[in-house]
Amino acid sequence: MQKETESTQPWYGSGLAFECTGCGGCCAGPAEGYVWVSDEEITAMAAFLGVTPEQFRRQYTRRVSRRITLVERRDNHDCIFLGPPDSSGRRGCTVYQVRPSQCRTWPFWPSNLADPDSWSAAAHRCRGVNRGRLFTLKEIEERARLTP
Repeated sequence: MQKETESTQPWYGSGLAFECTGCGGCCAGPAEGYVWVSDEEITAMAAFLGVTPEQFRRQYTRRVSRRITLVERRDNHDCIFLGPPDSSGRRGCTVYQVRPSQCRTWPFWPSNLADPDSWSAAAHRCRGVNRGRLFTLKEIEERARLTP
C-alpha cells in the first residue's frame, strides 16, 4: 500500500475551519434547494414533533423524482424548520436535535469541497466557513461521506 503524501491529498488536506454562527444562511432562500431526507430521518423528526411519520410526510415533505425533500416556505424558500431570528439575530433550526444528515454535514458537502473556489462560494453564503475550529482531513472526509 502506497503511503499517502501531501501531493496526493485533496486541496483541503491541511484541514478547514468552520464554526456555526447560527445565521441560518445554509437554511435560507432566496434560491430553491433540497434537503434530502431518509425514512429514518422522517421517523425521528416525526417523533420529535409528536406526529406520525405519515402526517410528517404529508405536511413537511415532497417528492422530487425518486427522492424525498423537506418543503420550503413559499414566500422566501427558507427551510420549513428554520425558526425566526432571536434577539441576537440568530436563526435556529426547530428540529435541530434530529436534523437530517445533510444539515449535520454542512459545509463539508462534496460540492463545497470540489475545489477552493467552491469552498469560497460556500463562505459567501455562510459566515461560519473559514472561522472557528479546524476540522481535520479525516473529519472532513467522514462528513462528506455522510452527505446524501
